[in-house]
Amino acid sequence: MSKKILVVDDEPDLTMLVRLNLEPTYEVREENSALKALATARAFQPDLILLDVMMPDMEGGDIAAAIDADPKLKHTPIIFLTATVLREELAAPVAFIGGRPFMAKPVDMDALAATIEKVLAA
Repeated sequence: MSKKILVVDDEPDLTMLVRLNLEPTYEVREENSALKALATARAFQPDLILLDVMMPDMEGGDIAAAIDADPKLKHTPIIFLTATVLREELAAPVAFIGGRPFMAKPVDMDALAATIEKVLAA
């Protein structure tokens, strides 16, 4: 049974690109509404969530806090995706916000796949 990944981002093109790249290995669901992200996570019960930091209706940090407060989701790892930091500004392809990894957009798909594998193996 493959691991399940929820991709939450307000950009449908990005979530589709990520889904198409990850689908050979994982079961992937997309959510483009920040307000629906928690309900989708509860229904889907992902093994990992890829979460945009900046969205129109709700910040990624607020969604992460709601996930942490949910007894069924609180142990679900989150990788933040953000366009507010350029990849060149990071010392490494992956940095951390509050102990959670984050990656700059546009996301390098090979680096994303490697980060997902590392997080799921932890």
